[in-house]
Amino acid sequence: MSSAETIFALSSGAPPAGVGVIRVSGPAARAALLALAGRVPEPRRASLARLRDAQGALLDEALVLWFAGPATATGEDLAEFHCHGGRAVVAAVEGALASLRGIRRAEPGEFTRRAFANGRIDLAEAEGLADLLSAETELQRAAALANAGGALSREVEGWRERVLSLSAEVEGVLDFSDEEDSADLPECFTWNIGALAEELAEWLTRPRSERLGEGFRVVLAGPPNAGKSTLFNALVESEAAITSPIAGTTRDVIERAVAISGVPFTFVDTAGLREGEAADSIEAIGIDRARSALARADAVLWLGAEGEGPEGAWEIAAQSDREGYGEKPGARFTLSAMTGEGVAALKTALVEAARAALPKPGEAALNARQHARLAEAAEALQSAQGLADPLLVAEELRRVRLAFDRLVGRATTEDMLDTLFGRFCIGK
Repeated sequence: MSSAETIFALSSGAPPAGVGVIRVSGPAARAALLALAGRVPEPRRASLARLRDAQGALLDEALVLWFAGPATATGEDLAEFHCHGGRAVVAAVEGALASLRGIRRAEPGEFTRRAFANGRIDLAEAEGLADLLSAETELQRAAALANAGGALSREVEGWRERVLSLSAEVEGVLDFSDEEDSADLPECFTWNIGALAEELAEWLTRPRSERLGEGFRVVLAGPPNAGKSTLFNALVESEAAITSPIAGTTRDVIERAVAISGVPFTFVDTAGLREGEAADSIEAIGIDRARSALARADAVLWLGAEGEGPEGAWEIAAQSDREGYGEKPGARFTLSAMTGEGVAALKTALVEAARAALPKPGEAALNARQHARLAEAAEALQSAQGLADPLLVAEELRRVRLAFDRLVGRATTEDMLDTLFGRFCIGK
């Protein structure tokens, strides 16, 4: 993959559509405009043009735009053809571009990878953009947008500047140690390292971005025939689970991902938990899986007898529409999934609990890779606090800077980049 090559791809939605935007990036982008449109418009101004192939056949009447590098999305010369979005039109324009010398179809994520390679975005921003493209809920969108917009990158750059200042102080002490006059680190030096370490530690305790992918995990549990599946269907607003008065109808774990008020959830319906032996081996497997699901839950809705659920479970008095239903004096919610009574209040409470547990709207959130690099930096800072030898302190601060550089992509590997940019679609 060479940036000396010029690439093109459809950057809008798949046809048929109202408009098809075909983007061209690289040194031959200007030549592509001349070949198809016959001219290059004023930079950054849309211009109407008739597009023709090499034989002069009319392909479409479209808007064309020209962006001279390096002040472009990819850091290279960039051209765009805003065509009619029919399949035949898009295919004809792409075919004409593919026939030009030095121009080829882009690979997945190649536009964004060139933006990274040319310094238009850093690695954290690229990861935020990948998350933004896959966002399905409002919380996912807001968190991804913050990272794509550079919120985390700006924090890292600020931390890096502080570490550079600390390193300069250490280097000054090391320089003086070779002379007759000796010098010591300022009294505030250790305090400054500690303050930065505490700041990183606070970031490391924040909810991770992966939580937004799976969402707040809510497990419904209780004995057979407690109304779990009926409540599950009411929460996910579909007949996802089979309901029946026959005990043990649910034999396996059923999961559904939904969004409520823009917050992602995964609701889990489980097999009924009963005392003693299961009716058969299949039910026994279902009960084992139910217990495993409980261990992974962010919240458990317990529909059984009060006090018999897992520690911290939400006590739910379900089936309030049924005569003689099991009352629970300490129930957090009394409801009927059949009539809808109390279900809205339960959803509201779940949304509030999820908002407290998940990354805040618009707040930058760390993914697993970023968390690992930040943990490396925090560990090196803590190590530096306990050292008296300036030479060893300088080495630990160098490790901190390296961790920050890896976080934003100043130091990285091709394999990791291949994995990241492979998540993108072809036109991005």
